Amino acid sequence: MKITSKDNPKIKELIKLAKANYRKKTGLFVIEGTREIEMALKQGIAIKEIFLCTELLADIKTWHSGTIQTTELSPAVFTAVAYKEKPEGILAIAEMHRLQLSEIILSPAPLVLVLEKVEKPGNLGAILRTAFAARIDAVIINDPQTDIYNPNVIRSSMGHLFSNQVAVASATATIAWLKEHRITTYATAITAKHDYSQVDYQKGTALVMGTENSGLSDHWLKAADKQILIPMQAGIDSLNVSVSTAIITYEALRQRQFPNHVK
Repeated sequence: MKITSKDNPKIKELIKLAKANYRKKTGLFVIEGTREIEMALKQGIAIKEIFLCTELLADIKTWHSGTIQTTELSPAVFTAVAYKEKPEGILAIAEMHRLQLSEIILSPAPLVLVLEKVEKPGNLGAILRTAFAARIDAVIINDPQTDIYNPNVIRSSMGHLFSNQVAVASATATIAWLKEHRITTYATAITAKHDYSQVDYQKGTALVMGTENSGLSDHWLKAADKQILIPMQAGIDSLNVSVSTAIITYEALRQRQFPNHVK
């Protein structure tokens, strides 16, 4: 049976899940797009139900052959609940997975990203893509100003919210956890004296990034082992946080791939 009315209870539930407070209350969120849903399934995210619009979906057989409950929607109803400008014809309701710091699996010389008060879903999503590309061990978010299950985070991360180890924790708990694992912390700050390319990231390292407007909190600046900056000419004092994160992350990766060429 195909749902053709936006007044259907399932559709009302989908619409409510657009709100962060309702996602938090229910522990559920929406994933849209074939690639994103496949990535979530691959990483063990529990999918409760899949919603299809056969008129928009390119590959129908894949989704009708599984054991997950599927519901068909009319084009008008699907468009009303979709987040993408050009809907692919598939979305799902999934259960949140809240990773604890104690559950993070680290490599022998881990490289970790810490993001404090990340504000924009698009920035967070872009950072998660960088984290996956650079094989970051984990991304830890302190005092987030956006819900990590925001549909725009999932979309801009291209599903890599699911392929990274992502934890939300307080700055205090994060600092203690990093010290426990003997991970050196490098905090970005415009007042720092150390050029980001002149420090050694080859051992256990955490790159700590703040907001574009206010940077890192005093708590983090005091707790970090060293403060670093990206040199910029006069007239600008910050870069987009996702850009800054990518620049420093790939310097760390360069050093690890070519240890004899550390500056």
